[in-house]
Amino acid sequence: MQASLKELGRAGYGAFTIESVATRAGVGKSTIYRHWPDKIAVIADAFKMLQEERDPELVTGTPREKLDRILRHVAEVVSESPFSACLPALIEAAERDPALRNFHHRFQAEARKPLIALIADGVARREFPSRLDPELAAFSLLGAIFFCRLMTGTPFAQDRAGALIDTVLGPSTSRKRRSHMGRARPS
Repeated sequence: MQASLKELGRAGYGAFTIESVATRAGVGKSTIYRHWPDKIAVIADAFKMLQEERDPELVTGTPREKLDRILRHVAEVVSESPFSACLPALIEAAERDPALRNFHHRFQAEARKPLIALIADGVARREFPSRLDPELAAFSLLGAIFFCRLMTGTPFAQDRAGALIDTVLGPSTSRKRRSHMGRARPS
């Protein structure tokens, strides 16, 4: 799996072959074909493995705290992981290869589901504004991180996750209450 991620990041999707992955992994290509029918299946399993290994802890905390951990995690993965090196190759190839495009869209849709559910939970708990559409909020939050990675020379800084949440979702209700309580009342 690690060999396939490294090969995809180095060579790009067009030059990515089962043979090149086998060579990088130090195994015969028949070994790979015994487990995966084609290169998309290899890439899919490599991405699933990477996602499972690196997912942040989401058992404890408020929806806002969990959201902060997710966004920090995404910022790290998009800037400093094997996935980061593969991202441009995947996007470029998905425009030309319908099978890869379908995989990419399905993978990203599945990866977004927990974030959308978390935002919906935050809305239900009144930690996030009721006006929010959880799916659009997820697109907005992730979009900022991916935009920085793909369209600027500077990846999104993990320590800006809280500011991104405040900008897209608004400040937390506890912060709003504290700021209102600190104001002097008019006489």
